[in-house]
Amino acid sequence: MSAITPGVSPLGKLRSLTGPRRILLHTLLIGVALLMLYPLLWMLSSSLKPDTEIFTHPGLVPEKVHAANYAEGWSGSGNSFSLYITNSLMVTTGAVIGNVISCSLAAYAFARLEFRGKKILFGVMLGTLMLPMQATLIPQYTIFYNLTWIYTFLPLIVPKFLATDAFFIFLMVQFIRSIPRELDQAAMMDGANPFQIYWKIILPLMKPALVTTTIFTFIWTYDDFLSQLVYLQQNDRFTVPLGLTLFLDKTSGSSYGAMFAMSTLALLPTLICFLVFQKRLVEGMATSGMKG
Repeated sequence: MSAITPGVSPLGKLRSLTGPRRILLHTLLIGVALLMLYPLLWMLSSSLKPDTEIFTHPGLVPEKVHAANYAEGWSGSGNSFSLYITNSLMVTTGAVIGNVISCSLAAYAFARLEFRGKKILFGVMLGTLMLPMQATLIPQYTIFYNLTWIYTFLPLIVPKFLATDAFFIFLMVQFIRSIPRELDQAAMMDGANPFQIYWKIILPLMKPALVTTTIFTFIWTYDDFLSQLVYLQQNDRFTVPLGLTLFLDKTSGSSYGAMFAMSTLALLPTLICFLVFQKRLVEGMATSGMKG
């Protein structure tokens, strides 16, 4: 087993590299970054090209800037594209609120409370991580159909308030276990009940895990296509992923330039969310695996 030098961070090791090795490492990292960014750059470039040039001239620099794609895409699908962005933000906001509340409560119960069958229920909860979404899609659809929730946003939002995302529960359980139990005991001596301990002690201390849950829920829900395709059939209820499909037509010409233009604009909410909470995201992922 290799020894780890205390007090030396990966950044410090990087700075300690000699000149040639450091240049080689930076060149490699820049190359990998450009490779990862190329699809995004190509999409941005394609959004500024005429349809006839997108696939015939696949370079990143357009021969002629065609900014009309953005105006065409914004209103060329029958509805203003702002409607699809608004629908996506409504669904995403509801999912984020539901996951943060329900998953934090479930995680607190598993991490701090004692009740019969706790270990069995925790194992069953972890077992649901191995179930593919396609295996539960039909039973869920049947339930929502009987509740007359089909063609509404309810099937996409309400389950999030029932702690159905085991990944986030496990993430928060690991984080809560890193919080000293002495804080709970001190609050109990002051007469606090379990919910008061959760609300006033645990919840404020688990902000990194809550931010991580918020970011991943936002991105996964905003980019989700299959669930929204199954439950939303009316054009005025479409979200961004479904709205983008309206630019493709197998029987007639597809408007690729407008589609790439709206795809570029659709990236902005997730990009802004990630940039704003990037520090908290890294902190939450790093500390959730620590042992208390």
